[in-house]
Amino acid sequence: MHINLELYRVFYYVATAGSISGAAKELFISQPAVSQSIKQLEEKLGGKLFFRTSKGIKLTTEGEVLYKYIDQAYNIIRTAENKFIEMQNLTEGEIKIGAGDTLCRYYLIPYLELFHKEYPGIKIHVTNRTTPETIDLLKSGKVDLGIINLPADVDESVTVEETISIQDCFVAGRNYRYLSEKPISLSELVTYPVMVLEKGTSTRKHIDNFAKEHGIEISPEIELGSIDLLIQFAKIGLGISCVVRNFVDEEIREGDLYEIKLIEPIPERKVGIATLKDFPLSAAAGKFIEILKKEREIHE
Repeated sequence: MHINLELYRVFYYVATAGSISGAAKELFISQPAVSQSIKQLEEKLGGKLFFRTSKGIKLTTEGEVLYKYIDQAYNIIRTAENKFIEMQNLTEGEIKIGAGDTLCRYYLIPYLELFHKEYPGIKIHVTNRTTPETIDLLKSGKVDLGIINLPADVDESVTVEETISIQDCFVAGRNYRYLSEKPISLSELVTYPVMVLEKGTSTRKHIDNFAKEHGIEISPEIELGSIDLLIQFAKIGLGISCVVRNFVDEEIREGDLYEIKLIEPIPERKVGIATLKDFPLSAAAGKFIEILKKEREIHE
């Protein structure tokens, strides 16, 4: 049975108001229009919904049963409307973000903290994956946005907006401090024990491509899964680590690490915000991206 939901809406207001005139006033339509809607609904359902008394109209037994369910439906609709408004006003909702361990710790955390302070009702879900894996999560709808290392392999379904610039560099602990005294060539650097991120990451791909452009293939002494481990391994003298210069400022400033500068500088790269093209973002995701952009502009 297909019945226009507007007829149920009129029925609801008549039953709630207890009169045709009261419903007409609430609905901003004429009394004859209300009466006609009730008549149509009764015809489609095959039975009477109201009967007249000296005090107005009353629901029939069948009408009371129908009203019980319609009232529940309207309450659910009201709840849905309130939830929608809450999400639009960012008093409730969630945001799902994909990002690598390094970007999450050294780039994302301050923004997550700021966002949580301003919108404590929004639940934040962060999934740590490599850049290629984050893009896959985005395309499968498992995250709203991805914070990724650039350059990255994306197709036309993904939109990427650049944010901060980052600079890769090589660092070492006190054992190799002497190498920081003057720039050296990449060919000389790779004669020492070099430590890099494991394959499959955008950072590793960037460094490998840089080396190949200079006719060199890096054969790392150690491959690790995180920048944090590369930093710690360098500190204890296990070798020379390739890390992001932006994220080791404090260690270099305090003398725990020493930057080994190359004669051939490593090209700068970017961090990007990845979203699905032509796919509407939730209010929470849109606001978080707005905060990222605003903070970027402040620091530019």
